[in-house]
Amino acid sequence: METFWNESFDLKPKHSSEEALEKWRKVVGFVKNPKRRFRFTANLSKRYEAAAMRRSNHEKLRIAVLVSKAALQFISGVKPSESDYVVPEEVKAAGFELCAEELGSIVEGQDVKKLKIHGGVDGIAEKLSTSTTDGLSSDSVLLNKRQEVYGINKFAEAEAKGFLVFVWEALQDMTLMILGVCALVSLIVGIAMEGWPKGAHDGLGIVASILLVVFVTATSDYRQSLQFKDLDKEKKKITIQVTRNACRQKMSIYDLLPGDIVHLNIGDQVPADGLFVSGFSVLIDGSSLTGESEPVMVNADNPFMLSGTKLQDGSCKMMVTSVGMRTQWGKLMATLSEGGDDETPLQVKLNGVATIIGKVGLFFAVVTFAVMVQGLFMSKLQEGTIWSWSGDEALKLLEFFAVAVTIVVVAVPEGLPLAVTLSLAFAMKKMMNDKALVRHLAACETMGSATNICSDKTGTLTTNHMTVVKSCICMDVREVGNNNKASLCSEIPESAVKLLLQSIFTNTGGEIVINKDGKREILGTPTETALLEFGLSLGGDSRAERLASKLVKVEPFNSTKKRMGVILELPEGGLRAHTKGASEIVLAGCDKVINSNGEVVPLDVESINHLNATINQFANEALRTLCLAYMELENDFSPDNAIPLSGYTCIGIVGIKDPVRPGVKESVAICRSAGITVRMVTGDNINTAKAIARECGILTDDGIAIEGPDFREKSQEEMLALIPKIQVMARSSPMDKHTLVRQLRSIDEVVAVTGDGTNDAPALHEADIGLAMGISGTEVAKESADVIILDDNFSTIVTVAKWGRSVYINIQKFVQFQLTVNIVALIVNFSSACLTGMKAINFVYIYFKLMF
Repeated sequence: METFWNESFDLKPKHSSEEALEKWRKVVGFVKNPKRRFRFTANLSKRYEAAAMRRSNHEKLRIAVLVSKAALQFISGVKPSESDYVVPEEVKAAGFELCAEELGSIVEGQDVKKLKIHGGVDGIAEKLSTSTTDGLSSDSVLLNKRQEVYGINKFAEAEAKGFLVFVWEALQDMTLMILGVCALVSLIVGIAMEGWPKGAHDGLGIVASILLVVFVTATSDYRQSLQFKDLDKEKKKITIQVTRNACRQKMSIYDLLPGDIVHLNIGDQVPADGLFVSGFSVLIDGSSLTGESEPVMVNADNPFMLSGTKLQDGSCKMMVTSVGMRTQWGKLMATLSEGGDDETPLQVKLNGVATIIGKVGLFFAVVTFAVMVQGLFMSKLQEGTIWSWSGDEALKLLEFFAVAVTIVVVAVPEGLPLAVTLSLAFAMKKMMNDKALVRHLAACETMGSATNICSDKTGTLTTNHMTVVKSCICMDVREVGNNNKASLCSEIPESAVKLLLQSIFTNTGGEIVINKDGKREILGTPTETALLEFGLSLGGDSRAERLASKLVKVEPFNSTKKRMGVILELPEGGLRAHTKGASEIVLAGCDKVINSNGEVVPLDVESINHLNATINQFANEALRTLCLAYMELENDFSPDNAIPLSGYTCIGIVGIKDPVRPGVKESVAICRSAGITVRMVTGDNINTAKAIARECGILTDDGIAIEGPDFREKSQEEMLALIPKIQVMARSSPMDKHTLVRQLRSIDEVVAVTGDGTNDAPALHEADIGLAMGISGTEVAKESADVIILDDNFSTIVTVAKWGRSVYINIQKFVQFQLTVNIVALIVNFSSACLTGMKAINFVYIYFKLMF
């Protein structure tokens, strides 16, 4: 039995193979009510359909690329001919010069020829009555017209089921249908034999029992569906940065319209089909749409961006051209939404329990029917009337059959697998109230078994509200406070201030904008925001600095390089590179420094020791440290080359304060008492990480703090010996986190891991429970996660673990109750039927009395 159980019903919490999903369905096979039993299991046929659609998309795009290349070769140097495209009257009346179908054919078909005929990106913008700099007007009348012509950015979804649909599905139970037939025959024979109303008692009793079962089942299922509907709404709350009326603002992706100017950064999902307007180093991952894993470079020569693809690198502005069901992603999502989530391990196991008990019940039903029929035949043999049958005796045979069917109804716990779903749905709803959005049902179960939590530092253990509190500019360490920022500027040589402000305002992934309320707003990561606020406090002008020089190349920050850089074309001529990032990494690439007089001098041993001591001092005070540097480049530098990693002049080092979240220390203590080990995995300096870990109660006296480069050099045996003691991993790369998770799982630990960046996706995918950050997390990280922590708070992760354990306890109690009731009901019905010949209506009555 154990072998059969493990082979048939042992399902992984994540990434189960299609073969495993098919296998348990075949074993369960024949069930009383497949519509109800399999309502919350994956629709494999729809998944196969979605996979076929991806393959089709891949082939279409491959052909489109080949055609585009041929078109480029053909039209290069040739003036594009006039288009024979005719604008539909309704589109022209709305004030536009391109219809949705033409726009779709340009982007989806990657038609370079059509794009050139329509005047390129600027020509398309003009025909869509939009501006690539100011975006759409927010006038509601104009937006409504645009929506009528081009549609909305939503994909088609199946209509919500009404209560009567659930009633109909409950009626599909085969045993209830058999009982219904029995009731009908009982009514006909009873009334014929005994008249109305006496002869109708048994038949009407069975009908009443069937209706009671149906309406109780339908009510439970309907309430459950409403809970899932509310959770689905929360999953779809995705916002993005858009320019409208020349103002940057956050907007739901479902409000996007063709002509909108969308700002995308590394890790974002492209929310609609569109055209590249401007940006740097944009690499697009189209695997979710086409299955093609090779990233594609997007630029002015290849401006086509498809909905559902993701930014693997870079940042850009995109003009929306097609939305919703007019995109391939919309059509794919409509199919995928019908495919459903994988069933959870508990659902599968309880399906197995229900199947085994069902077979036992069927056996008892057959035995009961045989015993009762044998009794009737024996009495007729003794009376010598075996060939003579009256209406009463025929009715008795019908009652015997109804008794057998009733035993099957009583014995089979058809609602057992659904009870798991109901409990999980309830937990998901409660978790949502506690700021945790569960994307996959199985995560509720698995989180209850978690033994390890690998947590990020920034934003999870800390508040993510950063401020520059210390600096070392021109080799002098100074406090940075609200009271001394003006004097700080006067103490630094003017030439150094100029370089510092240029570095802050041009080498940044953030932006200072005027919002729709007319107020200044800083957009970007908390680190970028802290630096930009520091630059403004020194009297800098972001707009003036950006206009003063031209951006030639941008390499955005990522967690592998731990630095970002830009190349500027200066107004007086020449090129200058700026870089910033992890202090010790950037400092290692410097060979000069600006001294206290504002002069550039060689970086000698004494200066290096002073700067390293400053970095350690800042880190020991739990400050995040960043080093800013620059270098002059030769005029023949090509933008196609990578930004240099060495030869820089150090401008200075800043220390950024990010306080520990209230309640984190208590939450870590709760985890430890519950048998859950908390580990910090961060890209920060090891001294900063150790200081924060001690403050949070993560790093203990017998624990180890290690740096990522040291960890990855260990052998397999050394890793396995070291891992149980590791409590802090600093300067880690995403692959270090992935390796740590994989090694922990190899020693039978159940691992939950947090992540917010695009490069965290492998670790989130590998972990038993992937936890993405709702505020700071990228769309790529969220898509790879099982749970989204909406407030980025570590305490919320602990709450998720509590709910996971409560789910197990609730299901354990319910299963105990359900099986007890079913077994008792089975024994009572079987015994009564064999010993006393009690009628079917009384058995059903006993069953409901026990159940309710």
